[in-house]
Amino acid sequence: MKFRPCIDLHNGSVKQIVGGTLTDQNNPKVNFFSENNPSFFAKMFADYNLQGGHIIKLGANNDEAAKEAIKAWPKGLQIGGGITIDSAKKWLDLGASKVIITSCIFKKNNLDIKKLKKIVEKVGRENITLDLSCRKKEGKYFVVTDKWQTFTNLEVEKKSLQMLSEFCSEFLIHSVDVEGLMSGIDINLINIVKDSPLQCVYAGGVHSFEDLDIIKEIGKDKIDVTIGSALDIYGGNLNFKEIVNYFNQKS
Repeated sequence: MKFRPCIDLHNGSVKQIVGGTLTDQNNPKVNFFSENNPSFFAKMFADYNLQGGHIIKLGANNDEAAKEAIKAWPKGLQIGGGITIDSAKKWLDLGASKVIITSCIFKKNNLDIKKLKKIVEKVGRENITLDLSCRKKEGKYFVVTDKWQTFTNLEVEKKSLQMLSEFCSEFLIHSVDVEGLMSGIDINLINIVKDSPLQCVYAGGVHSFEDLDIIKEIGKDKIDVTIGSALDIYGGNLNFKEIVNYFNQKS
């Protein structure tokens, strides 16, 4: 199990946002606003060699900030948020380690396999992470798009993970309903993705070392972890260096 750091960008700044409040009104609930620029965090993560973390562009006006972070650590960070079939190669050429894909492979809330195949042809399966950000509806988890506000018809379950594994190298699983709340992890979702044929990165609600112990036990080292708002570097209570040491000791 590895620690995958994140840099969330909103209007060009590093912020931590409550996931479910990210709407088109551009006035989400913000847990943390950093006075440090994106490159500050990218260099910090590089110093600890925290490979495979991600930059997420939350809405418009984030391209320059994302480029700054990538330039600070070429091939060290993945990039997601509004990535399209046409822009994916550009971000890889700029130095992103992988592109994180979600909304562009959906059409009228249905998965568009043709688009998915097209992006694989353009950049290669090994360069793609599929972001299966999901919310719970009627006891099941469905992928959400459009700043996590629109439910698609794609359920996150064993069969869909198996099918999608042919088109990417890993999954990023945001539990949107607990994202940014620091209220605990979504154990039900973790129990679903534990059977993924590919490595998964779980994000959402981590707020204690006990949460990490649970993910490690359930995931049996096949589920890596992202921590955002709970980290002290983002205004939370978990010490960043202690988190890094935890993962180094558990690896």
